[in-house]
Amino acid sequence: MLTLALIGLIGGLVTGISPCILPVLPVIFFSGGTQSARTTTSGPAVALATKPASRARPFLVIAGLVVSFSLVTLFGSLLLSVLNLPQDVLRWAGIVVLGLIGIGLIVPRFEQLLEKPFTWIPQRNPDASRGGFTLGLALGAVYVPCAGPVLAAITVAGSTGRIGTETVILTLTFAVGAAIPLLIFALAGRRVAERVQAFRKRQRGIRITAGVVMIALAIGLVFNLPQLLQRVIPDYTSSLQDQVNNSEQVRKALNLGGLVNDQNKDLDKCSDGAPELESCGTAPDITGIQQWLNTPDGQALDLKSLRGKVVMLDFWAYSCINCQRSIPHVTAWDTAYREAGLQVIGVHSPEYAFEKEPDNVAAAARNFGITYPVALDNNLGTWTNYRNRYWPAHYLIDASGTVRHIKFGEGDYGLTEKLIRQLLTDATPGVQLPATTGLADDTPVNADITRETYLGSTKRVNFAGTETYTSGDKSFQFPENQAADSFALAGQWTLTSQNITPTGGSGQIKLNYRAKEVRMVMSGKGTVTVQTNGQTKTIEVDGTPNSYQLVATQQIQGGSLTATVSPGVQAFSFTFG
Repeated sequence: MLTLALIGLIGGLVTGISPCILPVLPVIFFSGGTQSARTTTSGPAVALATKPASRARPFLVIAGLVVSFSLVTLFGSLLLSVLNLPQDVLRWAGIVVLGLIGIGLIVPRFEQLLEKPFTWIPQRNPDASRGGFTLGLALGAVYVPCAGPVLAAITVAGSTGRIGTETVILTLTFAVGAAIPLLIFALAGRRVAERVQAFRKRQRGIRITAGVVMIALAIGLVFNLPQLLQRVIPDYTSSLQDQVNNSEQVRKALNLGGLVNDQNKDLDKCSDGAPELESCGTAPDITGIQQWLNTPDGQALDLKSLRGKVVMLDFWAYSCINCQRSIPHVTAWDTAYREAGLQVIGVHSPEYAFEKEPDNVAAAARNFGITYPVALDNNLGTWTNYRNRYWPAHYLIDASGTVRHIKFGEGDYGLTEKLIRQLLTDATPGVQLPATTGLADDTPVNADITRETYLGSTKRVNFAGTETYTSGDKSFQFPENQAADSFALAGQWTLTSQNITPTGGSGQIKLNYRAKEVRMVMSGKGTVTVQTNGQTKTIEVDGTPNSYQLVATQQIQGGSLTATVSPGVQAFSFTFG
């Protein structure tokens, strides 16, 4: 229980500093912060224009947000279903309340009309300048935080009604974690208002400004402008979210934190890579998909409409080297068995922020020769509904819609193909199947290879230099002695949370590794010259992030390479096979 609370709190904190919080910051600053400041100006004119400030206002706004967000997330969908109301009615109600409060701040007479129905409540005047809980309730109803496994676990539990003590704790701690940065921002706004004379003298102006930003937020929500803002602004917390959400401790804990629902509760009956077909319950729905590729007019596929076919779900991410080694087998199965009744569906569940871009995924699908339907699972809705935790992962579903086999990770392709053929024969006795595809299994059989090496400042591993490895413009030199399984830099580099790029001229990366294959994830436009074992290889980089092969040998062995990277190229990571 304590572990789940910590996961929820940390996940919320990361979300609370992410770009998705930016649209509500002006409202929090003016309506939650500056309006709670003590005023030192006195006089009849000011007394008529302003009312006594509430020092508790920032806490009331945030408390309202936590309560509203928690209730809406956990119970909103169920309540609206029972009442047979549209699922977005609470969001629209929140938008309307924001607009009304904003108008009330600008027009005092309108505010009096809003207060009039509540005048019978002793000492409970809902004045927007004194309180704040109502504002917090409205913000909680419209606040849509950046998605991730923690939020996905909460959402799935809420939408399916599987709400237990663990889910409630996860939700509350997530909401509190996300609200803490907002509270700090509100208190900072109050501090600024108390210290800056212009704020102390212009309380009426602050009320009007607060009303304007509140109305602006309401209008922006109507036209989904915050989503556009989030697409324009890079997700500077994505690496931190990856570290939190993808750790083994978090994955294990979240399996107990609301991810189990009525649809996926029987998946435990399947063991990973079982040699024979098993029966693991009806396949969970494909849900929360942003967009479909390779379907007529982008139409969505529904598993129920595919009854009679054998379905294979392939969870993948296009820059994942493990997936890249697996994809040739999946595409070969699709080609060989499509006419015999096999329907392959790729569920693209992103690992990097850039993997959420539909154009990037579409380009990668073309490069890999993927012609079967691909579902863009950017919010990990289907990933969560299948309680998946691996790239790649294969789920075989028989013609009646029952999950019969689960394989996590690479390998065992011969076994998977054997079970596909068995399911096709069971579905259509006497079906004529082609010869097996017979592709070689390139899965590394020796675990003694260098681990995946990220180059971004907040996710990097295996850095061997002596310099401080943080975001910004840095100067590097190769160390005199570099350890095995490490990298070092030389030259001028700009480091960001996800990638690095040379500045001023070409930069160098020295990598000591142990592997059969070395690949590098890069984007931009330029060249990379690789020197290893006395040989030189130049790679042209052009376009969106992709994986480029640097070294390929016949067997796993130790080695060292130096990559000279030209300006204009962004380097994300090294992967090894």
